[in-house]
Amino acid sequence: MLNPMILNSLLTTHYSLLTTHYSLLMIIKSFALSDWQTNCFVVHSQDSKDCWIVDCGFEPTALLDYITDNDLHPVRIVLTHAHVDHIGSLEHIHELWPDVPILIHEDEKKFLDDPTLNLSAFTGMPIVAPAATKLLKHGDIMSFNDQEFEVRHTPGHSPGGIALIHHASKQAIVGDTLFANSIGRTDFPTSDIHQLMESIHSQLMNLPDDMTIYPGHGPSSSIGNERVNNPFLKN
Repeated sequence: MLNPMILNSLLTTHYSLLTTHYSLLMIIKSFALSDWQTNCFVVHSQDSKDCWIVDCGFEPTALLDYITDNDLHPVRIVLTHAHVDHIGSLEHIHELWPDVPILIHEDEKKFLDDPTLNLSAFTGMPIVAPAATKLLKHGDIMSFNDQEFEVRHTPGHSPGGIALIHHASKQAIVGDTLFANSIGRTDFPTSDIHQLMESIHSQLMNLPDDMTIYPGHGPSSSIGNERVNNPFLKN
């Protein structure tokens, strides 16, 4: 029979390893909101009640209920870009948590209060959203308690599109740059197909194949799946 002291030591070590893995787990909960089916996210960890809200689509009830039901506390609102379908409820969410900072890439700081730039002018419901309180740039590292997310600038669909990369859990929120078996639209006034393809190849396709990606619309995928199956990425 194993000595009780040795057994206790092994169990303690095993529990410690499990706890470390558990604390590293980042939860990215996706909500497809409104008729636009915009994927918006609540990002949190198993060991904290803090959370981020990533993108603010129209009709955010399901997202807000998740925050309430899990007793979470938003500490950041991060926007992958500022098109109308991703900022439709920003004002409402800002009213709920007025002290929570709003972060967006520096190249879209003028989009939030300009209905032409954020495309809402073309929908018949112009949006003038609250201003950003912090501007992001390529290479920024955003801390979530003891975790880190890398900001990668991915222009093309919009000038200030970003991806949020959590390398430790191999998860990335990629906005409207890359979709499952597709890519972002480039028929908008501030879009550029050449920029988009450069962003995909230089900022996303150099991630590991087992990196899970969460696009701004549609199902999640992986870099490996897109490398093999995305028809827009074929040589």
